[in-house]
Amino acid sequence: MSPINISIVGVGKIVRDQHLPSIAKNSDYNLIAAASRHGVVDGIDNFKSIEAMLEAVPAIDAVSLCMPPQFRYAAARTALEAGKHVFLEKPPGATLSEVADLESLAASKGLSLFASWHSRYAPAVEAAKAFLASTKINDVKVIWKEDVRHWHPNQDWIWAAGGLGVFDPGINALSIVTHILPNPLFITSATLEFPENKDAPIAASIVFSDANNLPVSAEFDWRQTGHQSWDIVAETDAGMMVLSEGGAKLSIDGKLVHDEPEQEYPALYARFAEIIKAKKSDVDLAPLRHVADAFMLGRRKFVDAFFD
Repeated sequence: MSPINISIVGVGKIVRDQHLPSIAKNSDYNLIAAASRHGVVDGIDNFKSIEAMLEAVPAIDAVSLCMPPQFRYAAARTALEAGKHVFLEKPPGATLSEVADLESLAASKGLSLFASWHSRYAPAVEAAKAFLASTKINDVKVIWKEDVRHWHPNQDWIWAAGGLGVFDPGINALSIVTHILPNPLFITSATLEFPENKDAPIAASIVFSDANNLPVSAEFDWRQTGHQSWDIVAETDAGMMVLSEGGAKLSIDGKLVHDEPEQEYPALYARFAEIIKAKKSDVDLAPLRHVADAFMLGRRKFVDAFFD
C-alpha cells in the first residue's frame, strides 16, 4: 500500500511536540499539508482553513484534527464529505451527538474515523489491564491533579463551555480506567467546582460503581503545585496496584514491575494506519460519556475566580 497522504489541522503545541514527530517517524504516512489560523509547518503547503486546504490539495487521503473540541465537528464533517479519513484528537468532540453523527457519516462513505485516546497507549496500561483481569478488585482510586498554569497557559478555549475544563486531562484518566477495568462503570455522584469567572470546572470529585458494586472514586484538580499526580490505585486480592505517571509505570505492592519509554502518539498513528488499511473505524465514546454524565449528574460548587 502506498503511504497515506496526511494533513494536519490546528498547528499548536501538541502538534509540534507529538503529532509531527510521530508522523515523521512512521513510513505509513506522507505529510503533505497543514491548515491553521496561526501556526505553520515548514516544508509543506500551509493554509488558513481546512476548506482551502482540501480544495487546493486533492491528493490528501487523511486529516488529523487537532483544534479545540468546540470546532472539531465542522472540520471533521468537511473532511469526511470530501472523502478523507479522519483522526480526532481527544476529546473527539464537544458532545456525544456530534461524534455519533460523524461515526454514521464515516460509515456511510466507507471511511475510517478514529477517536484517539493517547493515554490508553501509555506503556504500562496493558500490563495493568492484564494484572486486574487476574485477580479480584476491591477498590479503585484515581488521583489526577496537575497545574493548569504549566500545562495550559493562556488557553482561553479550555475554560469556555465545551472546553471541558479539568476534564481535558481528566478524560485521559477515564480513558485508562474504562480500558483496564473488566466491567463498565457508571457515575453515582459527582461534585464539580467552577471558578466564578469560568464556564468550565477547575476540579471534580466523582464516585463510580459497576454492576458488581465495585467502589471507584476519582479526584481531578487543576490547582496542583509541585509534584503532578496522574495515578490509578487499585486494592486487589493480589496486592496494591499503582499505575503512575499517567500510565507510564506499574507497581505491585511497592515493587516496580513495568517501566518503559513513552510511545503514546507513535502508537496512535500506527493504529490509525491500521484501521485505514482495514477499512474500519475505532470510535469508543466511553470516556466522553462519563464526562457528560458528570455534568448531567454532578452538583455544581462555585469557588473563587481563577486567573492564569
